[in-house]
Amino acid sequence: MTRNEDQVAALLLAAGGGRRLGGRPKALLEHRGRPLVEHAVGVLRAAGLSRVHVVLGARADAVRERAELTGCVVVENPEWERGMGSSLRAGLDSLAGTGARAVLVSLVDQPGIGAEAVARVLAGFTGEDSLVSAAYDGVRGHPVLFGAAHWAGIAESATGDRGARAYLKAHADSVVLVECRDAAEPYDIDTEADLVHLE
Repeated sequence: MTRNEDQVAALLLAAGGGRRLGGRPKALLEHRGRPLVEHAVGVLRAAGLSRVHVVLGARADAVRERAELTGCVVVENPEWERGMGSSLRAGLDSLAGTGARAVLVSLVDQPGIGAEAVARVLAGFTGEDSLVSAAYDGVRGHPVLFGAAHWAGIAESATGDRGARAYLKAHADSVVLVECRDAAEPYDIDTEADLVHLE
């Protein structure tokens, strides 16, 4: 059995247009002096994930220009305005043929979730039927890990802004929850008020 890192790819969803942020793409928000998307990639790598696929959408050219994404597989989602579901599908499509047995999905707008929480979820990988999710006080959150056996079902149910929510709900009995409240803060950067979380 090779290490989890070799078999699990990371998928960072960073396509959103920041509608409630006055149309500022979340990927380009500054955090610790760099674009948020770059910070998020760094977190995934620090957790031991070397294969990182990044889904871009809103102002993708500007994101490519400003963010250091060397070594990442950059996937552009032309339908990003349809919501997170389309970005999740685009990301899963990009993993076809890579040999990855599972994918760990994280969101660009959750900088309070660091490498420790990601590593805990990654450690839950056992095979292609794995379904693992971070939990905060017992409530499912991000990141989440999907074994390859689930990809087709997730892609089918991912519509609008729902992403994998419907699929995970339908398979709740199979989802392994990994408590991360002590290691991460699962806030989203959605509105102007949330910008206080950025450094």
